[in-house]
Amino acid sequence: MAEPSSDGIFSSPRGDASSVQSPGSRTGNLEPSSSPGRDLPPFEDETENVDNAEEEEGEELFGENLEREYEAIPELDVYEREGIDDDNIDHEEMSMETRLAAEEAMRKRDRSMGISQGRMRHDLLYDESEEDEVAPPLSKRHRIAERTAEGREPMEEGPELIENLEDTKGHSVREWVCMTGPRAEIKNRFKSFLSSCVNEQGHNVYRERIRQLCEANKASLVVDYNDLARCVEVLAFFLPEAPAEMLSIFDEAGKEVVLSYYPNYERISSVIHVRIAELPLIEDLRSLRQLHLNQLVRTSGVVTSTTGILPQLNLVKYNCLKCGFVLGPFVQGQELEVKPGSCPECQASGPFEINMEQTVYQNYQRITIQESPGKVAAGRLPRSKDAILLADLVDSCRPGDEIELTGVYHINYSGALNTANGFPVFATVIQANHISRKDVKAVVAALTDEEIKSIHQLAKDEKIGERIISSIAPSVYGHEDIKRAIALSLFGGEAKDPGQKHKIRGDINVLLCGDPGTAKSQFLKYTEKIAPRPVYTTGQGASAVGLTAYVQRSPVTKEWTLEAGALVLADKGVCLIDEFDKMNDQDRTSIHEAMEQQSISVSKAGIVTSLQARCAVIAASNPIGGRYDPSLTFSDNVDLTEPILSRFDILCVVRDIIDPIEDEQLARFVVSSHMKHHPQASQEDLNLPLPQAVHKSVEPIPQELLKKYITYCRESIRPKLQQIDQDKVARLYASLRKESMRTGSVPITVRHIESLIRIAEANARMHLREYVHDDDINMAIRVLLESFIDTQKLAVMRNMRKAFARYLAYKRDNNELLYFLLKQLVNDQISYNRNRYGGEEQDIIEIPEDKFIEKARQINIHNLLSFYESELFQGNKFFYDHKRKMIVQTLFEQ
Repeated sequence: MAEPSSDGIFSSPRGDASSVQSPGSRTGNLEPSSSPGRDLPPFEDETENVDNAEEEEGEELFGENLEREYEAIPELDVYEREGIDDDNIDHEEMSMETRLAAEEAMRKRDRSMGISQGRMRHDLLYDESEEDEVAPPLSKRHRIAERTAEGREPMEEGPELIENLEDTKGHSVREWVCMTGPRAEIKNRFKSFLSSCVNEQGHNVYRERIRQLCEANKASLVVDYNDLARCVEVLAFFLPEAPAEMLSIFDEAGKEVVLSYYPNYERISSVIHVRIAELPLIEDLRSLRQLHLNQLVRTSGVVTSTTGILPQLNLVKYNCLKCGFVLGPFVQGQELEVKPGSCPECQASGPFEINMEQTVYQNYQRITIQESPGKVAAGRLPRSKDAILLADLVDSCRPGDEIELTGVYHINYSGALNTANGFPVFATVIQANHISRKDVKAVVAALTDEEIKSIHQLAKDEKIGERIISSIAPSVYGHEDIKRAIALSLFGGEAKDPGQKHKIRGDINVLLCGDPGTAKSQFLKYTEKIAPRPVYTTGQGASAVGLTAYVQRSPVTKEWTLEAGALVLADKGVCLIDEFDKMNDQDRTSIHEAMEQQSISVSKAGIVTSLQARCAVIAASNPIGGRYDPSLTFSDNVDLTEPILSRFDILCVVRDIIDPIEDEQLARFVVSSHMKHHPQASQEDLNLPLPQAVHKSVEPIPQELLKKYITYCRESIRPKLQQIDQDKVARLYASLRKESMRTGSVPITVRHIESLIRIAEANARMHLREYVHDDDINMAIRVLLESFIDTQKLAVMRNMRKAFARYLAYKRDNNELLYFLLKQLVNDQISYNRNRYGGEEQDIIEIPEDKFIEKARQINIHNLLSFYESELFQGNKFFYDHKRKMIVQTLFEQ
């Protein structure tokens, strides 16, 4: 008889674990042995039926009764008969398919009975074919973690024990992401995101970005927030709530992923910074509140000032001056200076000094961003906010740039604020994480393939030049010459700098001068909306230093610093100056250098330097006395000196001429525009087309597409001058010089030859041409001649139009030319009737056909029937009387 052991488990007399039987069992049923490495729980049913005396006696493994433990007990050494086939010994040999099917059936039976729980090893019952059906999604990770705990299978990256990362278990997000487990899980998930994120085309996005990063030897990896939200939603949820902690985890993970692709890249950059772009919500600077503290925010504005680049402590080491022991490294924060308390070597409390050689620094720059002028509410002053740029973000923007800034909104201790307002008041600052500049290059880089394809398709239109001009300021009626000048200035010519010694500007300067009420300021305001990097100012509100540059004492360092004016802020853009004639002579003289050399020299307060001002100037001014007098020359009409007039490439004279037909069409256009753009206009009113000039037959371009077209042309097209007719330009210059000296109007100088070339390049760029053709030269000659002739006296103007008629007729429709000649005859007839009949206005004007035919033959036009049938002729209320051979125009309807 077996005796109980000290722990209550019966041992077999044979010492064989397979012969253990419960005393209450009469069948001799034996339990299978447990797998090695797992402890079985004691059989409670067995221990309860054992006598207390036997329990106390226990086993006797040594002594006189030792042999009793090995006595044979036949009744215990038998197995139960159920399920054992001893009768039929001869079985047929089982095939492999049958055996596998039987084993599969037994595995399913064991799973349904729950035998695998604590009785058999998991991997003995694990069937990979049913993993998707039976095992939960994360069972494989659990299995690897359990094997690692048992010491049977090593893991490379540590167990991922957190399935539901969103459950913070009552902790705040900032506390949760700082814990070891969630931190490791976030890091692994972000590494998986960088390695596996694909776009719609199936390309791995960030593997390509990492390759480009390493090719350019950079340290910033830009991650799109929308990709993060699409692939790993929980990380996109945690990031705005605990940005500083999450970004530090992202930086570690990003560095590991980069080094996994390029193991030696750590020699080039020891740190990889993850930059978050395209955060969905954009906050205005004036809307930042206490709610946004320690949050990731995205805002936009214009950079107004930047400091120099300074080294900032990152990891600090100190020298103990008593024993020479090196303490550290200490991680330096943004708010307070880190100092050691005592030296661990000599226990001294100081003094300590910074170890300059072993201390790690990082670049530091502070910038100020201000609200964009167009976003400031009426009656409000623009607000500004300081931002801190660290590491490779320094020098990523300059004053005048319009940027989008993503960063962490922090509080910052300020002694000045505490002195003025009491202690518990703090200043705020944005620690930048990502900066996106809204310049021409960024806009072109953001264009999609479909947009570039539509731009090239648009350039193939034969009338693309006319379409662009008709799309400039569509809310202004007429003024085709001004719209053409603005369009040419927006596209601009090509700047030259041969040998880095003699710079020749490529920007086209335009001056609008004329009667009040002719929409000069509206043209400038429209240009501000569509031009790249525009700066708008007025003559009365702009001083000399406000236009160029001014020196002021920095409130932080108390040193003299140089601040940029309007022309410097508009570098690589357009400077718009309204009320140009209201400027003081001294202030106006200050922009002479900026308009031609495109630089501004400063020599003030010990600062001697030169600033870049590579911008086009579009100015508007009123003539002396308020109205333009056509009997005087242009220089007599405006209060501007000849040096500054010669710096304008195109002079546009705007005259308010009384014309009953044009006035009626203009009135209809203005009324329709007010009806269509009323705040409470219906959808039917919005769909009504505005009445345009009668001779307009081209379809305008949508404004958004036009803006992208201008930006793309300025950045991508560089027209060359190898195919121009130099003799034609030389003859024209000689003729213009002769006429300029004879008439005494605007002087023609060598600058006008350069203006001609710039206008030709701008026209070629407008048509997306790589070379300047004869068409571009002819159009430039026409624009320059129109600008020159419009500045002459009325008597001289007519003679010059005849002399240069072949140039002025270029690219004009014959109907337009005939209409222009007919209008001249009508005006002459109106003047004759006014003088003859004492100022009485005539309702009907009659012109003999013979006079009109003679005028038409002077420009080599002989067939007039198509003109009589044209919409231009009939739309302006002209009628051809065949019987009387008269051309009749009805000025005022009865």
